[in-house]
Amino acid sequence: MHGLKVAFTGLPRQYNNLREEILDVTDQVLTSGNLMNGRFTQQFEEWLAAKNHSNYAVLCHSGTQALEIIAGYYRKEHNMFQHPDSPTVLIPAMTFPASANAFVRAGWNIHLIDTDAYGNMKFGDIPPNLNYQAILGIGLYGSALPNGLRRVTPLIIEDAAQHWLSDRCHRVGEASAISFDPMKNLNNYGNGGAVVTNDRNLSDYARNWTNNGKRSNHAQTGTNSRMSEIDCAQMMVKTAYLDEWQLRRKKIAAHWWSQLADDTRVRCLIDYTNFDTHSFHKFVIDVDDRDALQQKLADLGIETKIHYQNPLHELAAYEDLPGPGLLSVASSLARRCLTLPLYPELTDLEIDYIIDSVLSCV
Repeated sequence: MHGLKVAFTGLPRQYNNLREEILDVTDQVLTSGNLMNGRFTQQFEEWLAAKNHSNYAVLCHSGTQALEIIAGYYRKEHNMFQHPDSPTVLIPAMTFPASANAFVRAGWNIHLIDTDAYGNMKFGDIPPNLNYQAILGIGLYGSALPNGLRRVTPLIIEDAAQHWLSDRCHRVGEASAISFDPMKNLNNYGNGGAVVTNDRNLSDYARNWTNNGKRSNHAQTGTNSRMSEIDCAQMMVKTAYLDEWQLRRKKIAAHWWSQLADDTRVRCLIDYTNFDTHSFHKFVIDVDDRDALQQKLADLGIETKIHYQNPLHELAAYEDLPGPGLLSVASSLARRCLTLPLYPELTDLEIDYIIDSVLSCV
């Protein structure tokens, strides 16, 4: 099998499989002349709310902007923070910078918390006397949030970009930000995101925010943040295949996990006790010499990525925030983790080639 080329993303294959359907709905939108806020937008929002067992879903330009909307709502518009100091949110150190960026721009204080061995917030590391108002729940790589999270704080906000399909889409937080960028399980061909909630006031706030405050007669500020009707039409095509894709992801992950279970050189960053609730957004392994393994796999034609090169407390923008130091679990993981290509369009031959190559090169 040497010489096989495996790309990190299966987007071209996905498009080829759906090409006729994608082109058909795109043509329907373009010939209608209704390019924004049409029937496909409504259908997608209704589907998304129902899928998440929630009352409301409001589409926006990206998952990052969805998180900005939620952070701004709870900081400036909600009456729970009527005190002179900015509220504090706890964020796990191992995440993409967008998770923290949204709260900084909304005027929150951030306290970073170290992670467990799987990269998720280690709740035992929360200082007992720390005054905080919210926790940002992030299911890294697709792991489900713990059921007991509500007992830790009254306000849970989910950055659900990676984990929203976990645990059968049962939401833990008061509000969730979802991303549809090209690397996500349900992906757009550009940017896209959504706010999902049972809070009607937040839903109204989000709709105002995404349309420059027009719905409130400009009593509220905002920006232009929408998914186009073409985007939503194409996403509705993909919703019909999502459950099938998720089963394929799970099958691939289960096969790889079984191959790695007894190998002490490689640790899979999916806790098998929570395997049935995982969304399998990423398949990440923990190895001693990550960089060497990545190069060896590249030489064999297998493209891999690193999620993430640095935890938040090692980035210049956040290095002065209270939180873990360089000897943290998150810092260790950042130097050891490697993400393998995982997508439904992988062939059985490629699936075996990837895991066989990992085991032969580690």
